[in-house]
Amino acid sequence: MLLAGKAALITGSTSGIGKALAEAFAGAGAGIVLNGFGEADAVETQRAMLEKRYQVKVSYRHADLARREEVEAMMTAARAEHGRIDILINNAGIQHVADIVAFPPERWDAIIAVNLSAAFHTTRLALPAMRRTGWGRIVNIASVHGLVASRHKAAYVAAKHGVVGLTKNGALEYGPHNIRINSVAPGAVDTPMLRGAIEQFNLDPVEYPKQLSVLERFAQPEEIAQATLWLASDYSSYVTGTTVHVDGGYTSM
Repeated sequence: MLLAGKAALITGSTSGIGKALAEAFAGAGAGIVLNGFGEADAVETQRAMLEKRYQVKVSYRHADLARREEVEAMMTAARAEHGRIDILINNAGIQHVADIVAFPPERWDAIIAVNLSAAFHTTRLALPAMRRTGWGRIVNIASVHGLVASRHKAAYVAAKHGVVGLTKNGALEYGPHNIRINSVAPGAVDTPMLRGAIEQFNLDPVEYPKQLSVLERFAQPEEIAQATLWLASDYSSYVTGTTVHVDGGYTSM
């Protein structure tokens, strides 16, 4: 198996892209630390299913990623439960849509905290042990909005640009220690969050994908997971400090 014997912590892994990431990495043989919100019964069902289906250790750590102390507690507990964290996937994110002038400052603070600062904290806490073992993989789930702007998404765009910058800087500093750090920039992904936005803003579910992809469809979460798995595996052994576009051509339009 690609990642047999490794342990992966995946933030925001109880729904959407993160859920697909957990399945892909467990399927590749990695132990999994789940993180995210959700009903306790649903989370436990997901945890137990992954553990049974793939015969890997799967644990769950609830943490509010906007709170540094909770991020620190999650990282400590994850290392205690699995013995190590070899792979870190920073996937969790939140969104709010408003013009800059109307953007609530508290929403700005929350988005920067969850989408950017949490990735910094998990990274700084994961790197020392990775350096000691001489092996580590970090993949940050950024966004096409880490590369291009989008109206009414100032905080999200700023945070995701920051994630891309953090990726480059981490790769530069820790490449000599066999720690590769990359990011993935998804376009529009068919998740409950996107479907909710389509309904909220009364968008045409047939025509809307054509505006966001030259393939004229949304990505599936599994397609983001496979790109992320590639970056964490030895198949991408000479790739670091880069952002892989998984956007259906959006940034080429």
